[in-house]
Amino acid sequence: MALTITDILSAIAGCLDATTQAILAMSFGFAMIPSALAYAVGIVGCLAFNSVVPISFQAETITLGGTIGRNKQERVSIIFLGGLIMTMIGALGLLQTVVDFAGEDVICAMMSGVGIILAKAAMDLVKENVRLGTISMIVAILVYAMTMDLVYTIVAGVVVTSLVACFLKEKVEVGNVNESKFKLQKLTMNFTVLRGALSVICLTIGGNIAYGGITADIAGTTANADHISIYSGVADCISSIFGGSPVSVIISATAATPNPKWAAILLMGIMMVILLAGVLPKIAKFVPVQAIAGTLFVLGVFVTVPENALLAFSGNDPLGTLSCGTTLAVTAVTDPFFGILAGIAVKLLAVPFGMV
Repeated sequence: MALTITDILSAIAGCLDATTQAILAMSFGFAMIPSALAYAVGIVGCLAFNSVVPISFQAETITLGGTIGRNKQERVSIIFLGGLIMTMIGALGLLQTVVDFAGEDVICAMMSGVGIILAKAAMDLVKENVRLGTISMIVAILVYAMTMDLVYTIVAGVVVTSLVACFLKEKVEVGNVNESKFKLQKLTMNFTVLRGALSVICLTIGGNIAYGGITADIAGTTANADHISIYSGVADCISSIFGGSPVSVIISATAATPNPKWAAILLMGIMMVILLAGVLPKIAKFVPVQAIAGTLFVLGVFVTVPENALLAFSGNDPLGTLSCGTTLAVTAVTDPFFGILAGIAVKLLAVPFGMV
């Protein structure tokens, strides 16, 4: 097997995407060097299971874990517990059972609600710095409208916003820019951690099936969501126990290459080297977190919400529509776990109570 220029370029494009998501992760206090362990697990997972689906920094999981957790200890505890349970679900082959119980339409509605959470996170970043946030939003929306490509959207938003921040001499604050050691974290357990972990699990189940399936389909193969759950779950556990960021399944351009598995491994290998070299925290000193605001908004409003809402509501009966609407709304104002719980409750109780 010989890597082609397409394999290499797609891996590099994936690294550009991951770099911007890493800046978001650092803003929530996740450490970068320990996150390299997650990419190492991803490489082993793709090799062991012959998988074409890479794992990498993903805005949805980072934002969810980062916003529910009130401090770094809670955030890494959320990711560790979520990763541990996802590993068990995958190892026992229970992923499809969970989806069948909730219903694929409810899972899609939950993912659509997550899109609204991303949009809210973007607006919160804009409120923190209106000038930089507004520039990031305008650039990202315009670039996406012209290209319909998230990679171009991410790169343009980050580069332009960073240049403007430099010109305006804006102070850039990023968490953990000086952290360079593998330090074992003290985990905690409380209601917030449990709620956060269950929410991350719900999001991960939807992502493993949806994103994993899309990536595999592009590569002309099929994805085993249980296998993906095992190596992504182990990756989260090992990364978070040292304070690192969560990594999740992504829709990767490496799937469209002549050697999708090896391109995915190359992507994760390059990111592992970059993280171990401690380069990202140095870059982050020049990149304001508002640079990612536009991408979060585009990802949420233009990609995640419409794609999943279409799958959730298209052709559904009145009971399904009511359940999905409830799931979407509750997810958007609380979190994925309560969203799915509400959707299931409506499915079970709507008919007996005469709601449909």
